[in-house]
Amino acid sequence: MPTELAVDPITVQTHRWLAENDGMASRSQLASASGPYESTVPASIAALSPVLPSDLAADVEEAASALSRFDSYAAAKLGVDSPVLGPMSSILLRTESASSSQIENLTVGARQLAMAELDQSTSENAKAVVANVRAMEAALDLADKLDQHAILAMHRALMLGQRGWEEHAGTYRDGLVWVGTSRITPRGASHVAPQADQVPSAMADLVTFLRRDDLPVLVQASVAHAQFETIHPFSDGNGRTGRALVHALLRGKGVMRHTTAPVSAGLLTDTEAYFGALTAYRRGDARPIVEQFTAASRFAATTGATLVDDLAAQIEDARARLAGLRPQAAAWNVVPHLVAHPVMNSRFLTERLGLNDTTAQRALRQLGEAGVLVERTGLHRNRVWVHAGVLGVLDAYGQQLHRR
Repeated sequence: MPTELAVDPITVQTHRWLAENDGMASRSQLASASGPYESTVPASIAALSPVLPSDLAADVEEAASALSRFDSYAAAKLGVDSPVLGPMSSILLRTESASSSQIENLTVGARQLAMAELDQSTSENAKAVVANVRAMEAALDLADKLDQHAILAMHRALMLGQRGWEEHAGTYRDGLVWVGTSRITPRGASHVAPQADQVPSAMADLVTFLRRDDLPVLVQASVAHAQFETIHPFSDGNGRTGRALVHALLRGKGVMRHTTAPVSAGLLTDTEAYFGALTAYRRGDARPIVEQFTAASRFAATTGATLVDDLAAQIEDARARLAGLRPQAAAWNVVPHLVAHPVMNSRFLTERLGLNDTTAQRALRQLGEAGVLVERTGLHRNRVWVHAGVLGVLDAYGQQLHRR
C-alpha cells in the first residue's frame, strides 16, 4: 500500500436544516429534507509541513520538470518573440478552460467556442466557457500577487459571463452550499461546505499557504486546490476558479513562464478519481490529490507538446498555401492568429489587428482563395470564415479525453 501524505482532516459542526418548498418538492420530501446536518470546518494549512513519501516526492519532481520542459518546448519551437507564440498560448489557455468547464459538465466544441469569442454563438455553454477563459486570464495576470482580492477578481471574471449569476460575481457567498443531488437540503450531500461566516478566515489561511516558498510547487498547488474546494467560498464556479488558481500558482512560482498546460484535460480523463481524491483529502490524506495533479501534469506535458506540433503544422500549411502571394499582402498578417481564432470575421480583423474594413475583407478573400479559410454562412454580409484544420485538431484533442 502506498504511504499516506497526512494532513489534518476536517472537523464538522452539527446544525439543523429547515427545508423550504421550491414548488417542486412533495410534503414527504420536505419532511425528510428537514433535520440535523453536519457542515465542514476546514483544518488550517497555513503552517502545514507535509512529509512526502520518497516515491511520491520523485513523482512530484518528475511531473514539475515535465511541465517546465513543455513550457520551454513551446517557446523554443515557436520562438519567444514569434508572433505565433502569443496566439498559441491563447489557444492552450482556451483548451485548458474548456476541459476545466467540462469537468463541471459544461461541454462545448471548438467551433462553438470560437463563435462565442466572436459573440456569434447562442450557446450558453459556449458563453460560460468563454467566461472561464477570462477567469484564467485574470488568474495568470494576478499570478505574482495571489491574495484574496486576486481570487475574487478571478471569480468575478468567470461569473460576469454566466447569465443569472452576475450579482454573485467576485463576492464570497452569504449562504450555505453543498455538493449533492438535492436542491433543497444539505442532508445526505457528499460535501457540505463551511458556514458562510467561516469563509473569510479560511480563505485568509489559504492565502498564507499560497505565499509560501518552502514547498514543492505541485504539492502546494494540489493541497491549495483541495483546500479551496473544501471551503467552497462562492455560490457557484468554485471548481473552475479553483483550477484557475492552480495555474496562477504554476505561473507565479515559475514552473510555467510562457504558456498554459492543459492540466484539467488530464483531470478530465478520470473525474471519478479526481473527486475521490478531494474526499480523501478531507479525511486527512493528501496523497490521492497530489497523485491526480502529478498524473494530470505529465498528461498535459505529453499531449500538450503533440497539440503544439499539430497546431503549428496547420500554420505551416497555411503559409505554404499562400506561397504565391506578395509579401505585403494583408493575409500574411492574419496567419499567426488562425491558431487562437480559427473562426473569424472582418470585425475581428478590424478590432484585433487594426485593419481597416477594406483591408480586412481583402485578407479574408485572399485566405479563402488560397484554401486556408472557408466561408460557412453563405451570406453577403456578416460573413464568418473557418479554418477547418485547426478546429479539427482541437476537436480531436477533446475526443481523445473521452476515449481515455
